[in-house]
Amino acid sequence: MNTVLFVGYVWPEPRSSAAGRRILDLISLFQHMGARVTFACAAEPGQNPADLAALGVTSLPIKLNCSSFDEQVRQLQPDAVVFDRFLCEEQFGWRVERSWPAAARIIDTEDLHCLRAARQQKIKSLPADRAADLAAALPTHALNFNSDIALREIAAIWRSDLSIMISPAEIALLVEHFAVDRRLLTYLPLLSQAGPVSVNRRSYCQREHCIMLGNFRHEPNWDALTLLRNQIWPALRQRLGGQVQCHIYGAYQPPKAQQLHSDKLGFLLKGWAENAAEVVAKARLCLAPLRFGAGQKGKLLEAMECATPSVTTSIGAEGMASAAHWPGRVADTLPDFIDSAVELYMNETAWRDSAAKGMILLKSAFAMDGFAEELANKIKAISQDVEAHRQQFFYGLMIRQQRLRSEKFMSQWIEAKNSALRHTNDAQP
Repeated sequence: MNTVLFVGYVWPEPRSSAAGRRILDLISLFQHMGARVTFACAAEPGQNPADLAALGVTSLPIKLNCSSFDEQVRQLQPDAVVFDRFLCEEQFGWRVERSWPAAARIIDTEDLHCLRAARQQKIKSLPADRAADLAAALPTHALNFNSDIALREIAAIWRSDLSIMISPAEIALLVEHFAVDRRLLTYLPLLSQAGPVSVNRRSYCQREHCIMLGNFRHEPNWDALTLLRNQIWPALRQRLGGQVQCHIYGAYQPPKAQQLHSDKLGFLLKGWAENAAEVVAKARLCLAPLRFGAGQKGKLLEAMECATPSVTTSIGAEGMASAAHWPGRVADTLPDFIDSAVELYMNETAWRDSAAKGMILLKSAFAMDGFAEELANKIKAISQDVEAHRQQFFYGLMIRQQRLRSEKFMSQWIEAKNSALRHTNDAQP
């Protein structure tokens, strides 16, 4: 494989979100395959962008609803185009198909958006007396998937040549509930490239306080933060003692988050961490009371890398490890969550056992070895005869034929409208 084009929803920020880290992992895998990588994006750079040039990646600014992208693709002639989430495939997939059909079209789903949205809707519909049920949105058979986002996401998966999935649970849902052909999916977890990161892993006695990480533009993180502040931390701190604090780190904390800060309660919002591993390695316990969400959680992988035990929910642990193998505790009610946090924080033996589980899990489930080769082989097989691959999937052919018309005409209408507006403005004195 010679050339790979990434089409990003945003410019990658690996120090701000797991999604940013995921993108750089994928870029690294393709570079290991010998590919030259170009990263294209229509968004403005965020606060903490990765230095793509230092990674040997070419940056390519692009425009939405503009045929200039078509020419950029033709000039690049990529062997594969990787879309960052189905949203980018919707915007640019038909243009790639029209401009350079020989390119394998791949979606990195990040997480299954329709699953996250259905779980969020479930949580919103719960009566007040079920707030203590942290796993209320877990059984997928009780979720409503008849939504616009599900129709759009599953259609994008069908019309693409391959979708890279971050969770085995999501692969099972796609195959069993949505009847997606398993051959269109491949599993690639979050990667811990060298096992535990190179930080000074402090002992139990050298650590103090609890920590929570998260990009607070991400709604599951905001929900978990408010739940932790209002329903977990006051009771937890009372049992741990008045000197224990909870430190909240994360990018894009909204102004309203400051209302949750309390020196009296030791609930301290610290903003964005320049080096997340450093602050996680100092904490005794990581807290992640996630009530909805999907995919794998970068904050929990980072805790493992820093040998910091964590307490989370079944939603948080999904796709990463079972409760029996979790490096900490999995708790699905508020009382259990608080009890689990107290045990791990106060009991050195339990803490040490949990930290050791994390080291084992990193090597067995999140090491790069094996996954890179499997992904390379799948993409190589598809690229050898991409049209023959596509002819195997009638639903994909049907959806692409209908979508090409609808999205093409919508995009071209927007482009024509924008062009007319520019001409009108230019003509005005």
